[in-house]
Parts: sequence; structure tokens; C-alpha cells
Amino acid sequence: MLAAVPFGLAIGLTMGALGGGGAVLAVPILVYVLAQDPHPATTASLAVVAAGAVGGGIGQISRNQVCWPQVAVFAPVAVLGAIVGTLANEAVGGSTLLIAFAVVMLAASAFMWHRADASDAPDAACPPLRKPRTAAAGGAVGAATGFFGVGGGFLVVPMLALGMRFPLRRAIGTSLVIVAFVSLVALGAHLARDASMDVGLTVAMAAACAVGGVAGSRLAAHVPRAMLGHAFSALVALVAVYVLAAETLG
Repeated sequence: MLAAVPFGLAIGLTMGALGGGGAVLAVPILVYVLAQDPHPATTASLAVVAAGAVGGGIGQISRNQVCWPQVAVFAPVAVLGAIVGTLANEAVGGSTLLIAFAVVMLAASAFMWHRADASDAPDAACPPLRKPRTAAAGGAVGAATGFFGVGGGFLVVPMLALGMRFPLRRAIGTSLVIVAFVSLVALGAHLARDASMDVGLTVAMAAACAVGGVAGSRLAAHVPRAMLGHAFSALVALVAVYVLAAETLG
């Protein structure tokens, strides 16, 4: 159980600084390092990611980096998608789930690397709310959240920054609030389906992740925007390659 604490801190730092990426670390760590089976790992991951998102989101809210109109449309639709994704999660084998997860991560990484090179004004405002596009994005991310057992930040940040033209720092702040909300609902859906997880390990890892999220959010305010985007992209790509290698070569 204590072994989960440093991993939780690292995941929280990543989430607070980058607005996502917690699940791309949590799921592989739980499966390959902490020896959890894939399905219980996806449930535990939701608890860990939710804690990190709450910790990081508090800091982003205090700096006024959250676009609330988009959250109000995105999050409820994402919840519905998460319920559907949770049902699909149980019908897929563990190895297939992880390989699909890695493929989606690689696509998200490529999109984010491209967006990181675009220029934003330091005080760029939230973009106009486009309800149909925002709702569609919410449904897609919610389904991935339930299916893969992830908070969805590794998809939310690229979708907001690239697909919806958010300034990167506002994409990070808005992502954390969305991820916190959707992860908690998806966790409830998993538990309602009698999903199992190691409670002691999950609580320890989640508590550490919340602390790391607060610290990561403060760190992000002092890091150049392009560096944040490239770090996010590289992290997601590296974990995706590791998961693919582990599942196809191991």
C-alpha cells in the first residue's frame, strides 16, 4: 500500500501541471507495477484521477483559468457517455482494453504536439461557446472515460486545445474540472456494477494524488506554455508505446 504513495504524488503533479495524463500513468502503474488486474485497475484509476483533478482544479479555479460555460455543457453529456462506456468495459478482454487504450493515447499525443506549437496570448480569453460541438466532444470523452477507466484528461486537453481552439492554459484548467466531475460519476457507475478494486491501495494512492495535484497546479503557472504542451504529448506517447510493447511482445 505504501508503495502506491510516491506513484500517486507523481500522477497528481502531472495532472495539476498538464490538465490530464493521470490515467495514462495510473492504469499502467496499477497493472504493471502494482500487479492489479486490468478491470480492477480501471476502477481504481478513476478514484485516483478524480482525487488529482480535484486537487489541481482548485488551483486553476483560483487563477480564473476555467471556462465555466463549456463545463456546463460538456460535463453532463460526458456523464451519459461514461455510463455507456462502463457497460462496454465489461464486455472487452483486459489485453484488448489496454491495446485500444494505447492506440487512442498515440492519437491524442500527436494532436497535442501539433497544438503546443501554436501561439496563444498570455491572457487569451475563453472561446465562444458552441453547444453542438461541445456536447459531441463531451459524449466522446465520457464514453472513453467509462470504457478505459480513465479521467479523460489526456483526451479533454487536446480536444479543447485543438478541436475547440482553447488557449492551452485554459484548456488545462477547464479539463481538470471536467475530469473531476466525470471521473467521480464514472467511478460510481463502476462500483454500481459491482466492480472490484484494492480499497487500501486505492485510498493511499488517491490521497497522494490529491496532494500532488495541488502542487502541480502551482507549478504550471511558472512553466512556458509550449513546454507544457510538449511535455503532455511526450508523456502520453511514451506510456502508449510501453503499453503496446507490454501487451504485444510480453
